[in-house]
Amino acid sequence: MTTPIDPGLSAITEERRRLINVTYRLLGSLADAEDAVQETYARWYALSPRQREDIESPSAWLTRVAGRICLDLLGSARARRERYTGQWIPEPLPEPGEWNSARPADPADRVTLDESVGMAFLVVLEAMTPAERVAFILHDVFRYPFAEVAEIVGRTPESCRKLASSARRRVQSAQLSATPNGRKAGIVREFKQAWEARDIGALVALLDPHATSIADSGGLVSALLQPIEGGERIAYTWIGILGRAPGLTLVEHTVNGQPGLVARQDGVTTTVFAFDIAGDRIKRIWAVRNPDKLRPWTGPPEACRSSPHVPPSGPSSGSAQVRPACGPERGHHRAAE
Repeated sequence: MTTPIDPGLSAITEERRRLINVTYRLLGSLADAEDAVQETYARWYALSPRQREDIESPSAWLTRVAGRICLDLLGSARARRERYTGQWIPEPLPEPGEWNSARPADPADRVTLDESVGMAFLVVLEAMTPAERVAFILHDVFRYPFAEVAEIVGRTPESCRKLASSARRRVQSAQLSATPNGRKAGIVREFKQAWEARDIGALVALLDPHATSIADSGGLVSALLQPIEGGERIAYTWIGILGRAPGLTLVEHTVNGQPGLVARQDGVTTTVFAFDIAGDRIKRIWAVRNPDKLRPWTGPPEACRSSPHVPPSGPSSGSAQVRPACGPERGHHRAAE
């Protein structure tokens, strides 16, 4: 006998992509975002059928629960990242159609790329308090009214308004680049060509004199643990890196919706580079080498490819099914121990 399908299942599963988009912007980690959404669904199916029927707006309920989960995660993230080996950079994302190139990704797992996921923007978000970040993202990016944001952060609407305002000032003081993507792509291309040619003069000309380069390896692969300051120093260091990596190929690629580069060794993505460009100069470079943060670029092992999903038979399954973990721990937590 066929098990009846929960008539509300379709509406619930259709929320997944929106929730992934919200949680990635709140956490800066795709692995953590997926876990937060997974936990949100688990709590939904932990409710009794009567409790679910009493919820007027499942969408609002899911958002509220996901937001609270993210708020809790953000509260512990700062201490966790203090134990992280080296610098911590948000997880870079490729274009939606190119996730896990070894196998097309579930569209529900993709993050919509816009200015709110640019690497420079995500780095600014990292400097905010958890409550500031949640209030700002939900109100300014996703346009949730402060009354709803207040239910998530446990404060008054007026307090949430002040939090969003404070976060807005942080973004404005960061003076994020307004350089058009077309111009950025040209500068990234020139940087790639100069780097491949080992042209110190050309690299220095493309870098702001006070430029900064930051690498994130999580202690899992080799990388400089401290930022490199100064355009000339960056140029010489990067030429040295290329000399120690024979066979390395550089490919222009969209990274978090912005022009970037991908380094590949023997066809395998080893580093993803994101750039902050102001005018005609590169101000900051973020190099993500932590393999746990490159899952969307490389494709995980077959055993790790199961997408998280809600139970096909609805509440009778008890809770959301959890996808297999890759390695002893997932995401950046393993490197933080």
